[in-house]
Amino acid sequence: MKRGFVLLLINIVALVGQPASASSEGCYARCVTQAQKAQARHAINFVFGGHAAAALRVARCESGLSVNAFNGQYKGLFQMGRGERARYGHGPTPWEQAIAAYRYYRASGSDWSPWSCKP
Repeated sequence: MKRGFVLLLINIVALVGQPASASSEGCYARCVTQAQKAQARHAINFVFGGHAAAALRVARCESGLSVNAFNGQYKGLFQMGRGERARYGHGPTPWEQAIAAYRYYRASGSDWSPWSCKP
């Protein structure tokens, strides 16, 4: 229960403290700022704990650490498909996407078999 509350609190803080949009810094929509990559790394490290190094390798390969990455139906840091997002969750923040990916990772037997990219 305490960890759930902490995750919720961190998610709220992340939403309030979002950096300026990439387009305001001269980047296009698919550009990922260093601050956005740092937020993604922090969220993945916290959510995945002891499995964070592997999760970071997968997310870097799948999305370049962009929460806005997409390839057809696959979206977000971990490029989860429509069905997986409906089942495990999704959202605009790295926290929501990391939590959803962790749920999917655990449901798949704590391995990376559902992902194209492997650690």
